[in-house]
Amino acid sequence: MSADFSVRVADWERDWPALRALRHQVFVVEQHVPEAIEWDGSDAGCRHALAEDRDGRAIGCGRLLPDGHIGRMAVLRSWRGRGAGSAILEQLIRLARDDGHSRVVLNAQTQAMPFYARCGFARCGAEFEEAGIAHVAMERVVG
Repeated sequence: MSADFSVRVADWERDWPALRALRHQVFVVEQHVPEAIEWDGSDAGCRHALAEDRDGRAIGCGRLLPDGHIGRMAVLRSWRGRGAGSAILEQLIRLARDDGHSRVVLNAQTQAMPFYARCGFARCGAEFEEAGIAHVAMERVVG
């Protein structure tokens, strides 16, 4: 992991302001995802990972649903390509393994498929649209 950032398991009750601000910036502002889609009411029941810079500022996040689905992966534009996304993803995979999941799945934006493939994910479904963005289902064995 980079000395420039760290990743930790986040607590929704305590960390929701940082998680929400990150996702708002990346999904709602940058990618124009409607807020009604972004805030689906599932966050309180999920496990979350949060990447922070040396000063404790949130730079990226992701969540793991109880069924082993990884989602809401978001990294601030200025931090992309520096390892934060991979580190968040690995933290979520560790959480899934700890929870007894033998595999994890995610819906990758098609432009992010190469990133997920480098992290060991394989395509497992047809392309579909979500929030006006092309996605494809991907999975990885973790157990």
